[in-house]
This record gives sequence, C-alpha cells and structure tokens, in this order.
Amino acid sequence: MKLRQSAAGRTRLGDLGEDLLLQKLLSSLPGGKRVIAGAGDDAAIVGPPGRGDLMVLKTDCVVERIHFDVKTAPQAIGWKAMMRPLSDFAAVSAVPEFALVTLITQKEKQLKWVTGMYRGLRRAAGRFGVCIVGGETSATPGPAAISVSVFGRVEKKRWVSRSGGRPGDHLFVTGRLGNSIAGKHLRFIPRIDESRWLTAHFRIHAMMDLSDGLGADLPRLARASKVGFEIDRDELPLAPGASVQNAISDGEDYELLFAVSPKDSQRLRAAWHRKFPRLKLTRIGALNRKSSPSRTGSNENRKPLHGYVHFQ
Repeated sequence: MKLRQSAAGRTRLGDLGEDLLLQKLLSSLPGGKRVIAGAGDDAAIVGPPGRGDLMVLKTDCVVERIHFDVKTAPQAIGWKAMMRPLSDFAAVSAVPEFALVTLITQKEKQLKWVTGMYRGLRRAAGRFGVCIVGGETSATPGPAAISVSVFGRVEKKRWVSRSGGRPGDHLFVTGRLGNSIAGKHLRFIPRIDESRWLTAHFRIHAMMDLSDGLGADLPRLARASKVGFEIDRDELPLAPGASVQNAISDGEDYELLFAVSPKDSQRLRAAWHRKFPRLKLTRIGALNRKSSPSRTGSNENRKPLHGYVHFQ
C-alpha cells in the first residue's frame, strides 16, 4: 500500500488509518516472558509471578464529539466509558475486578456534569462488581475525554483471543446488529455473563466484541487467525429499523463475534436457547482457507465490508 503524504512530505494519521497506525506502533513494543497476549488483541493477558489465574488489563476512552456529544446525558457518558473496556473483558472471557478513571475536561465544565458522569461510572462498575480504586484528572482547552483502565483475571484454560480461528469454524454473533442508530451505544450491557458461560461449556476458538462494526472487526479476527471468511448477509440479525449496511458498518453494537468447531454448532444453539431464551444467537458464516473474504446473500447486499476506523 502506497501512503499519501502531505505537502511537506510527511505521512498523516488520516492517510494511515487506525489499523496501519497500530501496526507501526505495536511492532516496536518490547515483549516479556510473562506477556501471553499483548497489544493488538482485545485485552492484554499477563501471567502472574506464581501459579493461578492470568491477569487481564484493558484501557479504553470516550472522547467528546467522537463517542458522545454535548447534549448526551452525563450519566450515559459515564456508563459508556466504563462499559467499553468491560466489553473487551467479555471478548476474552475474563472477570473484571478493579478500575482506574482518568478525566480530562475543560475548566468551564459544570460540577453537576462531572458528578452525573461519575454516577454513570459507578452504576456501570457496580453491575459487574468492579471497584473504582483511583485515577487522575486534568484540564484541557479541547474536548472532554474519559479514560478507564480495568484490571481483572481469567483462568488459564478459559481465555480466548482473536487468533485461534480455524478453517471450517462456524461464525456466530450474539444479539442484533445495527442498534447504535437507536442509541444502544449509550446503554449497552457487555456480554460478560454470556462469554463466561460459553467458555465454561464449549471450546471457543476465537472471539472479539463488535465495537467498530462487523465490517471492520470480522476481517481483524480473520487476519489474526490467518484465515479467510464468508458471511451470508441475508442471515445477519438486524435490529428494528436497521439495514444490512447498518449492521455491517455502523459499529458500537458491543455484541460478541466468535468461532467454534462445526461439530459443536448444533449443540451450542440448543444449549444457548435454553440458557438465554431472550438473547438471539445467529450463525452468520464460516472461516475458510481463502486469502480474501467472500460474501453470500442477495444481490443488493453484495457491497464491500466496511466498519468504523479511527483517523479516517
């Protein structure tokens, strides 16, 4: 890929996009003997000094005018800020325990906005038994931003990465897609309970949460697993009022996308329906050996896969 350059001959972030930027940054990071899954997956997995569960670390942020606007209720902002990293805990089937919160905002911001935002943070943390144990505050002349770092654990035999997918695996998604157009991104609940149940009863080969849209996140899972994929767009579980393109491209659904062996597929669907009768589980395709993805479905739905990508 030939990158464009500015008039001064410098490559801009907008020319790279998020994925290429991360490739450049992450390739220079040092590893360590205790790092099991580092930067580039949904969360970092680190081995403890002794025996026991693995440590899980994740940080995420929400930024004014990107993830919320000036009219968004402060409590909803706090809820979303905490639930975003917790959704990544669901992606690796981990249990969150502690959180640090960094608030960066303008000095003109009213106190009731901050207290309302923290009320949302506390409510979201309490939903999964997470203790907020500290953080930082800083003033800025620019847009407000809230960064949340979460720490927790996962059993050695139960953590899941993006990179374990195998040719022939069936691809499933939880819930319905395209919900962000109805404001779900401000009130979603991460699929931690469902993820923990999945890894307790089935061998999940690869998994991630859908934060940037199926069109961006599924290719990431396939690249990490070094496989191709095929999806049936006619089978995508659409939210009320959503189109196929909404389901693929809009992002912020925060549902689980995962791959399992086809021999487990039927048993999984039956067991899921008994355990979570109100939450839809849909097979949307499969992984394959092809180097490029294929898509099946009605002709009007044969459009390229695209999701949300920062800096573009």
